[in-house]
Amino acid sequence: MGTPRARSPVGVSWIAIIIPVLGVILLFRIVTQDYFAMRTNPRSNMMAAVAASLARHGSAAAVDLSWHAPNATNINNLAQVMAGSDIYGWVYNNSQVPADEYGVYNWCNMPHVRKTEYKVPAAEYKLQYVEVIHRHHKRTVYASNSFPVESYPWNCDDEELFYYGQPKAGNKSTPTYWQGYQSPTNPFIPTGFLGTCQFPQITAAGLDDSWQHGHDLYGVYHDLLGFLPDDANEKVSFRVTQNVITSEVAGMVVNGMFNTQNDVPLLIEASGYDSLEPTYSCSVSSKLFNSIKSGSNWTAHLTAATSLYSTLDNISGVSPTDSGFHASFDHYYDNLSARQCHSKPLPCKLVNGVNSTTCVDQSIANEVYRLGNYEYSYIYRDDPRSLAASSTAYGVWIGELTTHIRNFINGTSNVVYRHNVAHDGSISRLLSVLQLDVMVWPGMGSEVVFELYKKATTTPTTTASVVAPTCNHDNCLRQVIRQSASASAVCPTYTATAVTGIPTFASNCGSAAKVSSACSCVVSPTPTSTAAPTPTPSSASGYYIRVLWKGQVLRSSNPSLGLMDMVPLETVLGYFDGLVGVGASLVVGKCNGSIAV
Repeated sequence: MGTPRARSPVGVSWIAIIIPVLGVILLFRIVTQDYFAMRTNPRSNMMAAVAASLARHGSAAAVDLSWHAPNATNINNLAQVMAGSDIYGWVYNNSQVPADEYGVYNWCNMPHVRKTEYKVPAAEYKLQYVEVIHRHHKRTVYASNSFPVESYPWNCDDEELFYYGQPKAGNKSTPTYWQGYQSPTNPFIPTGFLGTCQFPQITAAGLDDSWQHGHDLYGVYHDLLGFLPDDANEKVSFRVTQNVITSEVAGMVVNGMFNTQNDVPLLIEASGYDSLEPTYSCSVSSKLFNSIKSGSNWTAHLTAATSLYSTLDNISGVSPTDSGFHASFDHYYDNLSARQCHSKPLPCKLVNGVNSTTCVDQSIANEVYRLGNYEYSYIYRDDPRSLAASSTAYGVWIGELTTHIRNFINGTSNVVYRHNVAHDGSISRLLSVLQLDVMVWPGMGSEVVFELYKKATTTPTTTASVVAPTCNHDNCLRQVIRQSASASAVCPTYTATAVTGIPTFASNCGSAAKVSSACSCVVSPTPTSTAAPTPTPSSASGYYIRVLWKGQVLRSSNPSLGLMDMVPLETVLGYFDGLVGVGASLVVGKCNGSIAV
């Protein structure tokens, strides 16, 4: 007799049948739910493609995360810095420059995005999302950077700084502003500048620069590209730091953009935790920056500038043992540049309370400015530790940036434009992470712009483009720009013949004459033969990033980023995620030392 077969426990045979059936049902439910979700929200489908593409092409392993040295220039060459006499043709005494010189480094008012110089991408790229971050505009000197006794006052009677609260519903507040005041009875006299200003505060001229900055941005992203909404609605967001000077700038920027005096919220994080300034605690970053500023490579320039320090200390009355003025040229740089940006005289030595003939001349100021830029290049780019120091200190904001991009693509956010008003330390750390090829001290209003584009998957049809940027961008023209495909088909004939009907795409125009006028502004010129463009690396997701610095495309020393003109999104996310983690998930560990930098 054969060996009896073991009998299965009761019910096992039924389970063997039911499990595959249940698996098929479950799989069907998952597939159908995903299908309907994709139909309901097509952008979720695209985000899935981005995620899949990142898995294949955008991982940290495929992107170079290492530090790469900046270009060798006179800026970061100590011998050239000490032997020089000018300041590279840069501007330190005026917010304005001649039109044909716009783009040159201007400490008082740095170049930014504006219509005159803006390069509109090829028609196949459609703008999806924009995030702007810039330094505040020009201001009075910080009190800590003033000399013990200043030879003249600094008054700000030409502006008003409003500080008041008001309930959203109920009683209204009277707009009240601060007016500087010095009691004749108070025997305690402040050191440094006296007068009606706060030290610091954005000056009236700095407020005007702020308004123009907003106006120029609106001129590009609304008037030229038809991207921004007409009003400051839920699709735009503004953010500031705990330092009130950023709020002073933001109010002017918003009005310059949207011409509104309605209430507009400014996002602000808690003191000590803010990622924009930044102020959150990161001991690893602090130690790295301290190490960068303590080695012999750093102290070499301070030693070389011993004679300059002696001259400055003699004129200013600053003690040679004052660590704030002698750890770097930051304090002297701020003091002298703030004066010159506001057409105030350079200081002279006080003798018995009266100006002597021993003064800071322009050659001395230029040497301070050269050394200041040398320091910023060294701290944020030349030292190999700068990338780790900056990516930890600014990693949270970078994680927020990538989250904003992801949330837009997957449809969980409808914000298309975010605007951050920050500080030179903010911009410097960001440029350090981007590995700017020529690092400088970011001047007043210094701006970095991140533009997210979607590339058309099919050959784009010819569309109208604005060829007369001086045209009046009224509601008629703006509508025609937004309906560029329709305008391309109708306008050439419309402007050439006597047509009286108003096309539906130009319903805001009101008359055939206005339609004709708008068409004359947007009809594309006859294409001319041009050299073949440099091929752009392809993005599996179809999304690309362009980064602008001083209004032009930023060039990175990192070979994975290079000229940041339509870099595949996968590459940019792979780079940022590799340094700080998805959504800044690595920053806490890197800041406390539990994750290696």
